[in-house]
Amino acid sequence: MKTAYGVVAAMVLAAAANALPAPKLSIASLADLPVAERTPYDGNADAKTVDAAFARARKNGKRVLIELGGNWCPDCLVLANLMRLAEMKNFLAAHFEVVAVDVGRLDRNLDIPARFGLSDRLSGVPTVIVVEANGSVVNTGKTTALTDARHMTPQAIADLLAGWAK
Repeated sequence: MKTAYGVVAAMVLAAAANALPAPKLSIASLADLPVAERTPYDGNADAKTVDAAFARARKNGKRVLIELGGNWCPDCLVLANLMRLAEMKNFLAAHFEVVAVDVGRLDRNLDIPARFGLSDRLSGVPTVIVVEANGSVVNTGKTTALTDARHMTPQAIADLLAGWAK
């Protein structure tokens, strides 16, 4: 049993060693987060929008970050606005093609997460799917890691996103 734990610990450390460092954010608390965008999720984003992001990712050697959320959701608004901080926006632009998709109240655009193996019924938002340009999901099992974004520190959110960058 100790051997299994040792192997898992080694895998976690190896993954952390390969992760890119997150940008240091200009805010320490979400109370300091400016609300720059109140409706960040595009209701018109659809499969064609996602396909266009994949075309750009293949051309630019980036991953695609699909941010599924709703404009009614406090955690989604925290994540979306944190992603708009200058240092975070620059980091994301360097490593990802980002697409923000409105999934309403978990009742629209559900074909997008289904395309990547998520069930037609999402378990929460925001859901973040990070995908290689070839279509393989990078953050399998962790797509809902940010559904409680409003109770995380800004740096913890940045660190998590940076862990999915290449």
